[in-house]
Amino acid sequence: MVAVSNPPIAFLKGHGTENDFVIVPDPDNRIDLPPSLVAKLCDRRAGIGGDGLLHVVRSAAHPEARAAAETAEWFMDYRNADGSIAEMCGNGVRVFARYLRHAGLVGEGDLAVATRGGVKRVHVAKADAGGDITVSMGRALLPEGDVAVSVGAREWPARNVNMGNPHAVAFVDDLDHAGDLFTAPSFSPASAYPEGVNVEFVVDRGPRHVAMRVHERGSGETRSCGTGACAVAVAAARRDGADPAVTGEPVTYIVDLPGGRLTITERPDGAVEMTGPAVIVAEGTVDPHWIAPAP
Repeated sequence: MVAVSNPPIAFLKGHGTENDFVIVPDPDNRIDLPPSLVAKLCDRRAGIGGDGLLHVVRSAAHPEARAAAETAEWFMDYRNADGSIAEMCGNGVRVFARYLRHAGLVGEGDLAVATRGGVKRVHVAKADAGGDITVSMGRALLPEGDVAVSVGAREWPARNVNMGNPHAVAFVDDLDHAGDLFTAPSFSPASAYPEGVNVEFVVDRGPRHVAMRVHERGSGETRSCGTGACAVAVAAARRDGADPAVTGEPVTYIVDLPGGRLTITERPDGAVEMTGPAVIVAEGTVDPHWIAPAP
C-alpha cells in the first residue's frame, strides 16, 4: 500500500436521491483507507461530507473481489460514514455506475458491479447526467421470527428483510413517530441482528405507493436508502397479498424518500429491480497535509 499522506487523493462527490457519497477512484487498490480517514472524509463540517464512501477498485486488484473479476471488472468497496465496512448500498451502486460512465470507464447499457453483497447487474439508460439507472438487486431473503422496533414508548412489529444487508421494516401511522433517527431505534430480539440493522418506518400514500424514513446503521438518518426502499417494497407486497411468487405477476411500488423517489419492481422469480437517478456534482483533490497533519 502507498501511504495516503504522500500524494493528494482524488475524489468526486455524488448522490442518488440525496443519499450522498464521497467517491475515491483507486483502480489498483493503492490507497489505504482506514476507518478514521473514511470518517474524516465523510464528516460534514470538517471534511467533504457524505453518508458513505465509494472506493472504486478493479475487482482483480482487491482481495475481497478477485473471485468475481471474470464477471465484474469493478468492485464497489463501500464504507459507512463512520468508517465501518458494509455489504451493500443500493443508491451507492447507482452512483458508482454513474461515476464509471462519467469517467469513460464504461459505456451506456448493461454492466456488472461486484459488491460484498454479490455481483449486481446495472443498466445505464442514458449517457447524460439526468438518465435513470436500474440496478438488479438480487432476491430478498425473509428470515423467520418475530422482530420489533421501538422509539421511546412506541413499539411496532417489523418485517425482517435481507437485501444483502439487514433491514427491519415497520409500518406506522405517522412518519414523525420515528422521532430523531440520528439515534438508532431499539430492536428486539437482540439476536436477530447481531451486527446491527437498518430500520425503515413506512406509511401508505396510495395504491402501491408508500413513503419512508430510514436509520442506516453506521450513518444515522439518511435522505435515502436504496436497499431500504427495496426491503420496504418487498415487505409491502407481502402485507398487501401481492407476493409475485404467489400471484405470478411482477409488482411495482413507488417509494418516496426525503431525498426523492425510487421505483421498485419485484418479479415472480424473486428478482428485485430498483430504478432512480444518480448524479455527480463535484470533483477535486484532498490536501495531503489535511489527511496527515504535521505533528
